[in-house]
This record gives sequence, C-alpha cells and structure tokens, in this order.
Amino acid sequence: MTINIENPKLQSVFKYFSEISKIPRGSGNEKGISDYLVSEAKRLGLEAIQDETLNVIIKKPGTQGYENSPGVILQGHMDMVCEKNKDTIHDFTKDEIKLRVDGDYLYATGTTLGADNGIAVAMGLALLASDDIPHPPLEVLYTVNEEVSMIGAMKLDGSIFKGRYIINVDSEEEGKITVSCAGGVTAVINIDKEYKEASSSKVAYNIGIKGLQGGHSGMEIDKKRGNSNVLMGRVLNHICKNGINYDLVTIHGGLKNNAIPREAECVILIDDNNKEALQKEIGSILDIFKNELKTSDPGVILECNKCEESHDKSLSDDIKDKIIGVLNLMPRGIQTMSADIEGLVESSTNLGVVVTDDNNIKFEFATRSSVKSLKEDLNYRMELQSKFIGVNLDLEDDYPEWEYAKNSKLEKICEDTYEEVTGKKPEIVALHAGLECGLLLDAIKGAEAVSIGPDLFDVHTPNEHLSISSTERTWDYLVAILKNIK
Repeated sequence: MTINIENPKLQSVFKYFSEISKIPRGSGNEKGISDYLVSEAKRLGLEAIQDETLNVIIKKPGTQGYENSPGVILQGHMDMVCEKNKDTIHDFTKDEIKLRVDGDYLYATGTTLGADNGIAVAMGLALLASDDIPHPPLEVLYTVNEEVSMIGAMKLDGSIFKGRYIINVDSEEEGKITVSCAGGVTAVINIDKEYKEASSSKVAYNIGIKGLQGGHSGMEIDKKRGNSNVLMGRVLNHICKNGINYDLVTIHGGLKNNAIPREAECVILIDDNNKEALQKEIGSILDIFKNELKTSDPGVILECNKCEESHDKSLSDDIKDKIIGVLNLMPRGIQTMSADIEGLVESSTNLGVVVTDDNNIKFEFATRSSVKSLKEDLNYRMELQSKFIGVNLDLEDDYPEWEYAKNSKLEKICEDTYEEVTGKKPEIVALHAGLECGLLLDAIKGAEAVSIGPDLFDVHTPNEHLSISSTERTWDYLVAILKNIK
C-alpha cells in the first residue's frame, strides 16, 4: 500500500516508508532491505557500501556552501520486531506490512508497523534523494539486527566514516534529545526435556493468558504492564500450592526478549475429578490479576479450556519444578531506579520468551542497565539464582551503555535548533531502552552523538502507531539541524 500524505514535505518520506514496508525485514532477515538500499543509492548516483554483515553506508557530498562543514552520520536500523495478533494471518518472511491511516496516526493491520526504525530509514532516503535541502557531508548508516543482538553496530568498521556528528533517529518521543542510554545483555536458560509416562485417566487442559498490552521492554518497563510469562509462572505455582496435582506438557509465551510478552499458554494434565477445583482456582487468580493490573492492564484474560487431544507423556516432576522456579524466582521487571535522573529506570530484566522446543524448554531475558557495574551485578545474581534452581544460564549479545558526554557541541546545536524551530526548550534525557550509540561511539573515535525521533506508541506490539504530524515536525527539525551545522 502507498500512503497518501497531502503535506508535500512528507511525501518523499512516506513514499519510502511505503516501499520498505513491502520488503520483509525482521531481525536476521535483512538481505532484501539491505540490497534495496544499495540499489536505491546507485539509482540516485551515490556511493554505497554494503559490508559483510549487510550494514549499508550511503555517502552524499555537502551542498553548496557546506562542502567543508563537519560531516554528519545519520543513523537508524533496518530491521523490525515482528509481532502479530494471534488471529492475524501474516508471514513476516514474505508478506508486506499492510499500512492504514487512522486520523493523525499510521498503523499496520494486525502486526507491528516497523516505524521502529523504518521511519529513520525513510527519512534518510528522503534526504539522500532531495535536491533542495542544504546539508553538510552526509553518511547515512543503516545497521542490521539491532532489535536482537546489535551485531551490525558491533561489527561496524569505524574507519569508513569521516563524519564526527552522529544523529541517531531511533528515539520515540518528539521534543526530547537523548544523550545517554542503557547497555544490555541477553540471558538464556535452556532446560533439557525429561519425560514421564502420563496416566491414561488424566485429561488435558489448555491455560492461556492474553489481553495484555505488552510493549517495548525498555521504553514501557516503567508502565508496570503485565508480563504474560511471569503471570503464567504465578498461575502454575498457585494451582500447585492450592492442592491441585498436575503434570506439565508444554509451555510457550512471547516472541522477542525485548518485548514485554502479551500472551502465554501451557498444557497441563489433571485427574478429571479435579476439573471443578481447577476452574475455581483459575477464577481466583484471575481476580487477583484483575485487581493488580486494573490500571496498567485492565483487559487481562485468563482462560482454561479442556483439550481435545490426549497426551501419553508429560515433563518430569523435576523439570516442572525447574520451570516453575525460573518463572517465579528469576529477577524480573524494574530492579533499580536512578538516583541522579528523576523517573529513570536504571536496571531491569524482561522475561520475553518461553518456548518448548523438540529437545528443551528455552527462556530468554533482556537485561538492561545504564550503569555497567549494576548490569554486571544483575548478571551475577541471575547466575546465582540459576544455580539455586538447578539450571544453566548463558549470557549473549552484550552491548555497552552510552555514557553522557558533557559539553557536547552537537547537543548544543540540537538544543539551540529546537528552540529556534519551536520556540520551546527541548528535554535532554537518558533512556532505559538500548540504542546503538554506545557501540557507534566505540567504533568511531572522537565522535559525538544524539538521538531524536517522532512520537511512536506501543512499539513492539501490533498496536504500534506513528504520529504523522509529529513526523512532520521532526522532519522539519532534522532539516534545520543539518542547515545549522556549518
């Protein structure tokens, strides 16, 4: 679908957003979008570099009068989080995102929109294609796999770049200039399956949690929204502690470790004479959830339905106990708040994925902190807790925090430009979400960085939407920043 935007200033931006929305670009599946970016650069007659990890760097000389101005590296990531509603038929490996406009907002249809970070991709392309916007020498950098591992930024060759001002367009609140963010690591637990024979007299029930809002595990962690995996752990512990003996067959919840999971389900086996007691306890804990989440997630649903299929085996009692232990005992949610910046979440964990595979049960946590020592302490505590439960924990995809740089010339330019364009002062902020700026600054020595972006809502969920008017204002702001770098 092509988006029809009346504002001529935004037509190029949303033309490109429509184009990239036709190209599948989930994390790890960026070959198509990477090749498209290279081909578009060549069509525009610009130099393009595609590295081994599929990062793309497109270079455009400064316009007249800006040839010798400080170079700008405009940066965003080309991958997107692929989440969809359970009843939505969509294959993220081949289907295009179906766009729709509702008033001032751009949505997808039943899936994530991919404005995180497709809007940066589109803005960069619109700048590269323009012939009437004054700007210093531009190096537009599109990285891969930001949403999962940040491997694109990790593998980046900093010697490619001449610019020293990095403008990341991956923030999600207009009027805020981000100057620092959390670092993070993925913690993974794998429990090898062990089975026991299931009694033929036992009946299978499916327990499902849904109706939660979910969201970005960095940006929305402070909203206290329900985590379906954590809630399922409480359900399993609750019915066990209230006298219902059950066997666990499978458990699943969430799709991405950096998204607060919205749905989870498991299959259990019980004696048929316990079915009324089970439904009673399900109703009891649903009342508890509705009370606890009445502000943050009033739509929470907990269902328990009899399954038609039978099962001749279930997970062993030892494995069941370990699963309940991981779900209930591992650190989750906000761990520390910043003492220096009011309202800033300093450290957190998010149990984003639980999945029963052919051979094991896998748990994935996204751990974040803006203080390196606190991130390390949280890792140590998770390792100790894992040993107590009797499982192994592996740490993967560690990326650094982005520390605040005082007296940044780029920050001052962006701050003054915002006041010039809007008549208001911007808010200088630090984020609990992870951005690639820390890695970019490690690679490009002596550079400075800021992050900006338009208003985005409910990212990493199928309700993700982008404000069109905010995109216009952010575009005007970005153009003004470039004009002022001389």
